[in-house]
Amino acid sequence: MNENLGEAAAFAAGGAVVGGGAAVTLGGIGVLAPAAGVAIGIGAAPVVAAGAVVGLAIYGLKKGFGW
Repeated sequence: MNENLGEAAAFAAGGAVVGGGAAVTLGGIGVLAPAAGVAIGIGAAPVVAAGAVVGLAIYGLKKGFGW
């Protein structure tokens, strides 16, 4: 199993980089719900973490299809 650890880490890191790039490109990401009077700002850290999760999901798909 450890032979795949480096590949999985690479996919997670790649996803985190893409997430970080998206956070920088989009600037201050926020959710606005005027009807409820709510505005929530989302910083870069959750977007980077979400990118890492997406990277691991892509790795899982790759392994699932045997690529």
